[in-house]
Amino acid sequence: MELNGVPLHPLVVHAVVVLGPLAALTGLAYAFVPKWRWLLRWPLVVLAVVTAATSLLAVAAGEDLLASRPELAPIVEEHEEAGELLRTVSLAYVLVSGLAAWALGGVSALASGRGARETRLGVPVMALLAVGAVALLVTVYLAGDSGAQAVWG
Repeated sequence: MELNGVPLHPLVVHAVVVLGPLAALTGLAYAFVPKWRWLLRWPLVVLAVVTAATSLLAVAAGEDLLASRPELAPIVEEHEEAGELLRTVSLAYVLVSGLAAWALGGVSALASGRGARETRLGVPVMALLAVGAVALLVTVYLAGDSGAQAVWG
């Protein structure tokens, strides 16, 4: 996979590196700042989905790059594993974000308060979203750091 002769992997990776932490920080704000939930609900879900999609594309492009340059295999082994873990975590984060968007109400932007809801799942879902956000941050860091080490030494 290339774009104008440049391997697609390093281009897509930058999207994951930007969107992953943004999705995670949005998740933390959604979990711990109830008055912002009405504003962050859809950005949280969209960022989680786009992060997962770009991580899927990054892994596919990385595998394609490795297939075209098999001599890189020993250098990028750790990065490959970290990227696959990031893909899994980002897919799980989509599910957690969707659950949080459904289960956590918070105040509504409407003066009537319509649309706000509380469920018994509030605290467990907040904790799950926080753990998912931290996991996403950590795996983005690990994949990015191992990739940088493979490229720059």
